[in-house]
Parts: sequence; structure tokens; C-alpha cells
Amino acid sequence: MKFKAFISMAAAAMALMSIGMPVHASDKDNRIESSVRQTYIFKVYLKDDDIKIKSTDGVVKLTGMVADDLNKSLARETVAGLPNVKGVDNRLEVKGSAPTANSDAWLHDKVKSTLKFHRRVNGDTTSVEVRDGVVTLRGDADNQAQKELTTEYAKDVEGVKDVQNEMTVDRNPKKMNTVKEDIDDASITAQVKLTLLYHRSTSAISTSVNTKKGVVTLYGKAKNAAELKLATELANDVKGVRNVNNRMVIE
Repeated sequence: MKFKAFISMAAAAMALMSIGMPVHASDKDNRIESSVRQTYIFKVYLKDDDIKIKSTDGVVKLTGMVADDLNKSLARETVAGLPNVKGVDNRLEVKGSAPTANSDAWLHDKVKSTLKFHRRVNGDTTSVEVRDGVVTLRGDADNQAQKELTTEYAKDVEGVKDVQNEMTVDRNPKKMNTVKEDIDDASITAQVKLTLLYHRSTSAISTSVNTKKGVVTLYGKAKNAAELKLATELANDVKGVRNVNNRMVIE
């Protein structure tokens, strides 16, 4: 009887262990899913998109519909930068048909995307129109320096032939807003990666990005000192970035 009781207790213990293991894994996956939803990117830029998030043993599957290719890339890069995420299965679909490369619609999306993440321009409120490769910018600029910088950023988009900046400058110039926003590291990493990709001057640079407490570290290769310096400047102007350590090497 004692032997049978021992066997029963052992079997019960093993059953509890087998139940407990997947529960533990499930808890970790639940935390990952919760972390994704709490990121700045998902709460601000992707809040109107229909995105379903499912983590299984650290591999996150994204399904649903997003507004454009930028949002699809943002979702992937943000999730990939979160702790304990082992991989991203990005199955998000884009609404409608994607614009033809280098078309006016394509350039419009690229210019808006390029301006979106920068702290020193009003990317969210700047109107962008494109006709035959010529970009027209409208809206309000806090000062002349901001207006000029918006022009430079738009010109640096591959395919843009010219930029007509019709933005209105505030008659009472004020100090440019350079406040460092409190944004999570995964969202900062995603913004920096796409910023460097969308700027013509840095799109071909082989770069990896790591962020810790708002401090961005860049790794990779640059062709010359000018490219290396520009990568630092562009990364430093991304929302949420507190400092940039550029460890890239010149080929």
C-alpha cells in the first residue's frame, strides 16, 4: 500500500510539474504581448491599425491590417527590439495596393515617413504634396531654422527632384523644441533604424542599432567621416533619443 501511495504521489507531482512548465512559458509570452501593446510606437503610431499579437515561446506573430508599409516595418522593428523576443513572424497586410516605386504617391509616403520621427521638425502637422517629383511643404514652422531643416530632410529622400517650402514661420520666433521625450528603448530603436534607412544620405550605410535607457549606440560601417557624422546627427534628432554613441568604423 505504501508503495502504491508513493507511486500515486510521484505521478501527481509529475503532473503538476508538466502543467506548471507551459504555464510559466505562457506567462512570459503574456508579458511580451503586453509589452508590445505598451510601446510608444504601438500606442501612438499604430493605434488606429488592426494588429493582433501572439507570442509563442518568445516568437511573436503579427497579423491584421495596417495603413502602409511604414507601419508594417515599424511594428516588426519595435517588437524585435523588446527583451525576451526571439523572433518576429510579420504577417501584417497593408490596406489597398502599394504605390509604385518613385511615383508621386510613393514619394509622398517617404517624405512623410522621413519627417515623422524627427524632434526638430513638425512632421505630424506638415502637409506634403508631390507632383512630378517636386515636393511642396505647407504648415507652420516654429522658426526659420526649423523651416530650412524641414526642406533639407525632404530633399534627402531618394527620388525627390526639388522642394518648394511654403511653410509659414511664426512671427514671434521661439526656441526650437529639443526636449527629450520619455520613450521606450524598443520604439527608439525602431525609429532610428527607419530614419537611417529612409534618408538618402544614410540609406546605404550598414548599421545596427542598440538602445539602453534612451542612449543609442550605432554599429556598422561608413564610407567616410561625413557619413559617420550624419548618422550621429540624424539619430540624435529622433524622438526619445537622449544621446548617441557612434561606434561605426570607416571602411
